Amino acid sequence: QVQLAESGGGLVQAGGSLRLSCAASGRTFSGSGMGWFRQAPGREREFVAGISWSGETTYYADSVKGRFAISRDNAKNTMYLQMNSLKPEDTAAYYCAKRVGPAIELTTSYAYWGQGTQVTVSS
Repeated sequence: QVQLAESGGGLVQAGGSLRLSCAASGRTFSGSGMGWFRQAPGREREFVAGISWSGETTYYADSVKGRFAISRDNAKNTMYLQMNSLKPEDTAAYYCAKRVGPAIELTTSYAYWGQGTQVTVSS
């Protein structure tokens, strides 16, 4: 089993940047795809970005493409989400998870969710 812990959230003005981290403990996450999701109040959890086990292939939701960048360092058991040009609509709790199924954008393909880190973007 792997435990995941997100960090790096906070309050930022529109146009600003944040870098989220997802640290894994227990069994390492190398060999598994990983993903970032977010959930705003009253809304369903939605896919943000995904990355292959090697880090060579990345996937993004259309809403963040060109602004966010996902990466991972398997030696450090850590995944990152660099968020630039933040918008108020990016405000949400952000979660990382380990992919265990084939559908990259579906929450049902992920397990071992972290506790989330809050990102708030003010206008």
